[in-house]
Amino acid sequence: MADGEKDAGALGPVDIRRILTLLPHRYPMLLVDRVESMVKDTSIHAVKAVTMNEPFFQGHFPGRPIMPGVLIVEALAQAGGILAVESLGLGGSGKLVYFMGIDGVKFRKPVEPGVLLDLHVTILQAKRNICKFEGKAMLGGQLATECQFTAMIADPPGD
Repeated sequence: MADGEKDAGALGPVDIRRILTLLPHRYPMLLVDRVESMVKDTSIHAVKAVTMNEPFFQGHFPGRPIMPGVLIVEALAQAGGILAVESLGLGGSGKLVYFMGIDGVKFRKPVEPGVLLDLHVTILQAKRNICKFEGKAMLGGQLATECQFTAMIADPPGD
């Protein structure tokens, strides 16, 4: 690619209004606040602003608030869902992205209120409506959580 030439599949930044058209999640389960950059069919860099106002901090843990690991993995999955839906041109279609499997999860650093959690997700494999992803949640350049996950894009139940 020549200098100054933008990759045709590159997008970003993407604000919350566009995210709401790509994901069905809403407060308190929407865990992606912004997409910094995305290359369709390849990768995404999204951000979750972690604040003390998150409802889970009331009980996890009083006096030592730490974001639950399962919600960090969910935030990575939502970033992957945005990437998949945008790559397939399914925004606004009502399609859902369902977890099929989560592998090799490692929690390296606790996520506390007052940070920006950088969510880096790469598509490892895509076949029709099933994608395998690698996700890394970063805090200021340091690895907080890593995993691989598989998801399926399908119609909502009852459709």
